[in-house]
Order: sequence, then C-alpha cells, then structure tokens
Amino acid sequence: PRLGPSVSQRRISGSPRGRGHGRPNRLSSCFQVGCRTLVSHAWSSSLPLWPVTPVGLASAQPAPHLVAQIVQLRTHGGNIFSGAEFSLVAEGRQGECVEIGGIPIALATSDDDFLHLLRQRYAGFLSPSIPDFELEFDLTSPTPVSDADTRVRRVLSEDTNPEHTNAERKNSGHWLIERGDFRARWDPRTGRGTVRQNPNPFSLDSVLRILHSLILAERGGFLLHAASAKCDGRAFLFSGVSGAGKTTMTRIAPPDITLLTDEISYIRPLNARDHAHPNNAHPNNSRPTGASYAAFGTPFSGELAKAGENCSAPIAALFFLEQGPENRIDDVSSTEAVRRLMRNILFFAEDQGLVEKLFATACDFVSRVPIYRLTFYPDGRVWDRIRDFQGAAVHA
Repeated sequence: PRLGPSVSQRRISGSPRGRGHGRPNRLSSCFQVGCRTLVSHAWSSSLPLWPVTPVGLASAQPAPHLVAQIVQLRTHGGNIFSGAEFSLVAEGRQGECVEIGGIPIALATSDDDFLHLLRQRYAGFLSPSIPDFELEFDLTSPTPVSDADTRVRRVLSEDTNPEHTNAERKNSGHWLIERGDFRARWDPRTGRGTVRQNPNPFSLDSVLRILHSLILAERGGFLLHAASAKCDGRAFLFSGVSGAGKTTMTRIAPPDITLLTDEISYIRPLNARDHAHPNNAHPNNSRPTGASYAAFGTPFSGELAKAGENCSAPIAALFFLEQGPENRIDDVSSTEAVRRLMRNILFFAEDQGLVEKLFATACDFVSRVPIYRLTFYPDGRVWDRIRDFQGAAVHA
C-alpha cells in the first residue's frame, strides 16, 4: 500500500468550494522512506499498538519577544489589544490574533485590504489571547493559486560552533515553506516567521495549514483529511477517499449537529496529563472506551463552502466511509486503522524526526479512539445510527 498521507494539492491550496486545480502533490521522499522504515514491523495483525508512549506533548509558551512587546505596549498605554485587534507599533503593522485549535497565531500586515480580508475570512476565530506565534505578511502581485508542489524543509541554523553537527544545526534552524504563490520562513525557537505571498485567501489558508501541521506534530496532534461534527457533546470524524461522502455526511446532518469542518479535521490530545495517565493504557488489546483526543472546529472549508464552528469536543469515534444500500458499522483491525489513518494525515515536511513522531501519534490515536468502517445510504437516517452509537468493548 502507499504509505504516508494521500494528500492532493487541492487540499492544501484550497480554492472556491475547496477544490483547487493542481495536480496531486508529490509526497516527500523523507515521509515515504520514514514510514516504510517505521511500518515495516507494524502490519502484523498480532502486533499490539498500545500502550504507546505519548510524544510531543509539551505546550509551547508564547514567544518571549511577543510577551515583552505586549507588556511594554500595555505598560505605556499602547493599544496592542482591543478585543482581538493589536498593532505592531514598532513596525507600523496591524493584524489579528487568529486562534485555531487553541493555538493563537498573530497575523501582521501593513496592507489594509489584506487585513480586511483576513478579518472576514477568520471572523469566527479572532481571539484576544496572547499569541504563541507570529507571522508577518508581505504581499506580491496577484497570481493564480500555484500548481507547483509544496516543499517544507528545515534550513541549517547559522550556528558556527564546531562541536555541533549538521543534524543539530538543522534541528535548531528555521522552516522554509515554498510554493509558486508563497514563500515563508518560520523559526520555531522564537515563534516568529515571515510570509511573502499572493494577496488571495487560498494562499493564506495554505500557509496556516502547513504551520499548524508542524506545530501539531510536535504536540501529539495532526490535521486529518476528514469531516467532523459535534453531536450530543461528542465529536465524530468521517474520513475516506475523495467522493466517499465526507461532505455528504455534513450536508445531511440534522439541524442540531454542529459542523466542525467538512474537509480538514483538527486533532489534539485533550491534555498532556490525561493523555499520559496510566489508566489510559489498554492491556490485552481491549478497545478504548474513554476519549483522549479532541476535535476542534476550523475555518478551512471544502465543497460545503462553510467554515466550522469555533468549538471542540472529545472524539467518540472515527469512521472510514463507504457508500452502500444500507447503514452499517463494522470493525476494522488495528493495523488497517493505522494504515488508513496515515494515508489521510496532512503533512508536508521533509523531516525524519517529525515523521517518527507522527507515526507514534497515529498508533496512540488508534489505541485510544474507536475506529470503524461506516457504510451508509446518503440520507438523514444514518445520523440516527451515529447518535445511538456506543462503541464496542473489544478491538477487532
């Protein structure tokens, strides 16, 4: 089977109704080789996938330069925050703090039209929080959304210490994110980055998705090509190949169902303490009964062309979709669950270490969240089945 996330260019680039016009995105060789190495021992049905040591759960603090700037401006009466609005006075820029998945990122620009665009696009996700990270945008002349492949890689730091290896300098370096319509540099040590891009919203969406995918990989989460919705206080995820019915599931949902996304699901551990608690281990390959991950609403839409609600809920189940003549829920094996999950994780970086973390996170997710195959007939009755869903006690 093809290893790694089955990601097409349209998913990252976005476009009207969530459809781009690019060819399928070429997977990085690092992700492919890394996954082959990691999964070569994981496809045996006898291999238990839990318990798995949680990885990447340390929450980053707001960048020190941002905290200092905020304190200084507040102390001197500067209007850095007014509701969700702040001004980067020293640089003559204005912007907004956009909080997706509980991660606030400041987006700064000197272009009034671009500022208006991002306020409209992320209206439900503007936040008064102190930002953890900051991106400064410089705009280029308008061009179409690029068909070029996205490339995300670390660049060696300028550290000249002869005792440090190239690997150490690479891990302490910044990220370079490139496509035909944008070029971004982001330093995870300072939390600060710069973006040079088209003034169109789809390039902006792409940059944010990639940045969030890097942050989540370090924190034990990921972006998944899946629709998700909140029902009776629980989140349900619906994943599958294009045309399997992700948008259909959100379109036929009853009015009391809260849409989180019809395209890209945002997944994080509930919190580090709950995630690492010994009671969350599942001996004897038993199916987990308590959620350890949450799904968050996002502004990134697909064919439904509607942003999700800015809320979250513990994940009750992930369903891999297939359309059929009846509504039926079937078990999938743990190995098949990991294989399908890895195919649909959105990740673009050429970084062996993060690939390994993502694989460990995927195994942990499968060990803690019930995963099934959902065959459904595309009408509202399938939601009655989902609403009554309780899950099974034993993993297939």
